Amino acid sequence: MKRRRFLHRGASAVAAPALLPAAALAAGTPPTGPALLGEPKAFDYAWLKDRARALAQQPWVGPGQSAAGPLPAAVAALDYDAYQQIQFRGDQALWAADGLRFQVRLFHVGLYFKRRVHIHEVRDGKAQEIAYSPALFDYGKSGLDPSKLPANLGFAGLRISVATAPRNDMVAFLGGSYFRAVGGSRQYGLSARGLAVDPAMGRDEEFPDFTAFWLERPSAQSQTLIVHALLDSPGLTGAYRFAITPGDNTAMEIDSALYPRREIERIGIAPCTSMFLVGENNRREAADWRPEIHDSDGLQMRTGAGEWIWRPLNNPNNLRINAYTDNNPRGFGLLQRDRNFDHYQDDSAFYDRRPSLWVEPRGDWGPGQVQLVEVPTPDETFDNIVCYWTPAQRPQPGQELLTGYRLSWGATPPVRSPLARCVASRTGLGGAVGKRRTRFSWRFAVDFAGGNLPLLDGDSQVEAVVSASRGQVELVSIRPQPAVQGWRAIFDVVPDERTDPIALRLFLRVAGQALTETWIYEWAPPSLSARSALL
Repeated sequence: MKRRRFLHRGASAVAAPALLPAAALAAGTPPTGPALLGEPKAFDYAWLKDRARALAQQPWVGPGQSAAGPLPAAVAALDYDAYQQIQFRGDQALWAADGLRFQVRLFHVGLYFKRRVHIHEVRDGKAQEIAYSPALFDYGKSGLDPSKLPANLGFAGLRISVATAPRNDMVAFLGGSYFRAVGGSRQYGLSARGLAVDPAMGRDEEFPDFTAFWLERPSAQSQTLIVHALLDSPGLTGAYRFAITPGDNTAMEIDSALYPRREIERIGIAPCTSMFLVGENNRREAADWRPEIHDSDGLQMRTGAGEWIWRPLNNPNNLRINAYTDNNPRGFGLLQRDRNFDHYQDDSAFYDRRPSLWVEPRGDWGPGQVQLVEVPTPDETFDNIVCYWTPAQRPQPGQELLTGYRLSWGATPPVRSPLARCVASRTGLGGAVGKRRTRFSWRFAVDFAGGNLPLLDGDSQVEAVVSASRGQVELVSIRPQPAVQGWRAIFDVVPDERTDPIALRLFLRVAGQALTETWIYEWAPPSLSARSALL
């Protein structure tokens, strides 16, 4: 997850590729775009699946530093600032001179991205690889001498923009099987991955790579770009098809075909990767002057039975893994619900503009679990949150696993519960105001808004339904909260002497009917000595 150090802080830099130098423009250098290699070869998604299936029958070949051999020493030694200086020339973008809606720019190898990725253009069902050339890049003050770079150095990834705003990325594929997209805010945030293999297993996770891409040249009228990708790792191979439609909610229709080389103990479908450092519910790392620091503030799930669930995220003291069993889930994702700038006060990273990411399965996914992994982190440069779907049956060698789903990147998911939703979760020391505390308790204040809540008044018999996996729930109250045009539920939990997490569950109802989504939470009580210090 350390790749965060580049993608998080480098978001604004990678979104603005350099233009052709003034000297070249004065000389009348025409925009040419990248050259293509070899003869065109027939290509479609069926061919790619056959390629992935055949590759799975062969032993995995490690990437080393680059498929074209070790990187030149000067490239391998690039630091963050030097790598940021290398920008793809805007006039050289794929399709820049063709009047199409989309343009594609390529990433240089270097820094954390040392593996060469093969990138192809597909025209009329035939593919040709895009040729690397130093002339495609402006090396700025990177310290690299383009004349000394090998002709087969290659690319690390790609980014896609629309022709009406060519300097603003819409989608980027860079590093492993990671990719990101923006919605109407044009602000990068959390990432997705093609696949997670054996995550949170108490050993090193296996990170598959997208080793090659195929970009279908769109028609002049097309609003959707088709991208194919080949995935490879020691444990499996895969073929992916992305149908990408930018917009206020950027949509990706994804089809994948996976071919295991071995039994996969835990596979993560549609992984979402994010960062949560500090929020209103968790101030463990609260030395920073900003009130909140996170790309996402909660996991939302829509179960196969139709229940809507909200789980606020945490930056825990220890690694936590939660598994939510389901059958044929209707959706899940990491959301950034809090979009109030005043709650972040960050005019550089703009956490209030970070997109949410919603996963909507196509077809029946069967039994399995949505798993949420929360990793302790000391600062915002590390991704420490990941969620994914893991099927109940372990993938076996020789199988073909076909999966389809839709990703939506934007301020709010394209589907939304008719029930009221949680808009804030706050925690702190419990007890009755003005009375001496004789025992330790912890308070939870949860605000709900939307749905039918604005139709209620103070006389409505609203009930807060609260449960805890252990300990004692007390001082439960519920009242209108005009500031959010909703209602606030408050309760305390008196824990037993143990310090392992307690699972909490809450929703509001009236006359036996649910008014809100279900709020779930995991709280780890402090040590006995820490509790005594708070009395």
